[in-house]
Amino acid sequence: MTVTIRPYEEGDAEDIARLYGRHRDNPNPVAGGISGAELARELAERDTATFLVALDDGRPVGTFGLFHNTGRRSARAGELIADMFFVAPAYRNGVITGRLFTEAVEWMMRTGCLVLRLTVNPANSVAFRLYRRVGCVSVGQTVPGEDGNVELHNYIPLILRSVFADLDDGVRAALGGLSSFGTVTQARADELRTDVVVAEGIRTVAYGLALGDYRLGATVDVDRGRVLAAEITGPDGTARPLRITEPPYEIRESRHAGPHGFTDGGLTCEVDGDDGTVRVFAPGHHGPLSVSTWPGCRPDRQAGWREGEPLDLRIVPVEHGVRISETHGDDVVTGTVTLTGGVLGQDFTFTGRPGRVFQTIGLRQGTLVLPGPDGGPAEEHPLGLGLGVRDSSEVVAASPTAPSGSTLAWQGAGTRIQVPAEQRVRLIHSTLLERRPEPGADGVARLRTVFDTRAAARRPLPPVAAGTGAGDRRPVMDAAAGGVTAWREGGTRVLRSPHPRTRAFGCNPAWSAGMWVTPERSRSSRASGLGWGVHLNADWAEKHALGLYDAGRGIGWDVTAPGDGPLRVDVRAPSTEDDTVLWITPDTAARTTAVIDSAGTRWELDSRDFRQVWASAASVRLSDGSWLDCRPGGTPSDDAEIVLRTTSSGLLIGCVAAGTPDGVTATWHLAVRQEPGL
Repeated sequence: MTVTIRPYEEGDAEDIARLYGRHRDNPNPVAGGISGAELARELAERDTATFLVALDDGRPVGTFGLFHNTGRRSARAGELIADMFFVAPAYRNGVITGRLFTEAVEWMMRTGCLVLRLTVNPANSVAFRLYRRVGCVSVGQTVPGEDGNVELHNYIPLILRSVFADLDDGVRAALGGLSSFGTVTQARADELRTDVVVAEGIRTVAYGLALGDYRLGATVDVDRGRVLAAEITGPDGTARPLRITEPPYEIRESRHAGPHGFTDGGLTCEVDGDDGTVRVFAPGHHGPLSVSTWPGCRPDRQAGWREGEPLDLRIVPVEHGVRISETHGDDVVTGTVTLTGGVLGQDFTFTGRPGRVFQTIGLRQGTLVLPGPDGGPAEEHPLGLGLGVRDSSEVVAASPTAPSGSTLAWQGAGTRIQVPAEQRVRLIHSTLLERRPEPGADGVARLRTVFDTRAAARRPLPPVAAGTGAGDRRPVMDAAAGGVTAWREGGTRVLRSPHPRTRAFGCNPAWSAGMWVTPERSRSSRASGLGWGVHLNADWAEKHALGLYDAGRGIGWDVTAPGDGPLRVDVRAPSTEDDTVLWITPDTAARTTAVIDSAGTRWELDSRDFRQVWASAASVRLSDGSWLDCRPGGTPSDDAEIVLRTTSSGLLIGCVAAGTPDGVTATWHLAVRQEPGL
């Protein structure tokens, strides 16, 4: 077979969409697949730098995209984000993967975009090792966030461009003969860990590149995106320092500007002084009720819902809020943000092209109320990924648009949030919106979000009944595995566990027990969300047969197995702003049923119909037909919640407790029953 690689051309979209649709492991899955028109629109909306297509006999068999933004994230100056990297399975054992990556990097060097960012599921060991082998390093979060990925950076284009002017002809000839970066970089460990070394207060990573008979060493300042020092070693072992050419860009650093806050009744609004993000908070709710990004002056620098770069913003107070302005060349964006009478107002004027705003609704539990089709009755769906609205977070252009003039509503426990669709609103998933500010006749684009936070008492959960195995309960804990490796209630096997082996589960590359505890980023973290239970630097010691303690992190947990009543798990952790999670992999069939209490409403869900859902309590059907009931030991609250995730590996349950200045003390009750406990 002869495979050629070329840039994307108009007319490729349909064939590429079909390529993705034929393979479940495509890099940007959307339920039901995507059309060619949606793919073409996505490439346009991402401000694509280049999109490479590998073809065999004119038929696409692979792709590699470089983007200024992806919806989730926005690249800084000099950076590009790699995504839609896909090679059809029949071609993965050849050289196409390396050729796509190498041609993309060479394109970057020619254009002055010198730092490559990408994300990868660490449980996909083949992809993770490939990226490490071609020089990708970890400089930030080292464990997967809510979307299941870790982010890696590649600084090889920056290094080569920065020293190229001082390389002699022999090194340049060796560089010109490269066909893949897989043989250039030094081996890096495959485990999840940071590659950053802090030197004199600067976060750095070190590279060692083999260029024929030459060795190039370099140290990179990862926060400023520049090479600090480099040297070349010749075949005779002689080393000399290299002159550094500064990159053709400057990265704007955070000013660490504090938020601008104002209140309205019980609501508080905060506007980030660095990137213009707007957050609305209410007492008693864990995390913000709403997060809105700043539309920005530059189309290629629009903030993503996970991240926004520091901007040069001018923020001044006005009545009931603030006025924000950003200038870039001749373009000016001005936004007036107010909060009054429970209404968040965001009024924008643009001298250039209006940007887009990503708004995250912060209710994890509750009901989404959608306008009915063709003006019919409203539809109600539980909040969650894959529920009610297909999850289009991988391809925003594939998300549905709310009918003009309709109103979207989210109902939680005592909180109702409404978004009028007077401007175009796309539902990316059940709690994530894309809003396009469109100027009216007076040149002002107006966005509104209405909050009703009248207090409502939480419906108490029904009491926990005794488990089925009251006289025959056998949980087994193992310190080396970091948790409970087996649990039987009478004849019921409650947990799945790989013990004594370690396997991947979902986006966790090192699953070793059926019940375990980890500290995680806060579930309301904009940058990451809740993780996947990866044991990182854990050192568990046995306190007693059913108790573990990690002295280094100060985390301890105990399982109490009384003769009757539920199994009790007590978790303790030191003071933290993040969450502490008791993870459970129940022994369920590939397709099972979950019954949940979501903000006081009972829902029965088929596991095929959701990817993630939050609850006050949950019961899941086990393989033998009995039910595992999970709930907090105290009164239901936003501080103690349960998340359920459906993965290709099976069902994952996380019992999540919020960190406090006084530390974490959480109690969870688990019971095996013949009927769901809700």
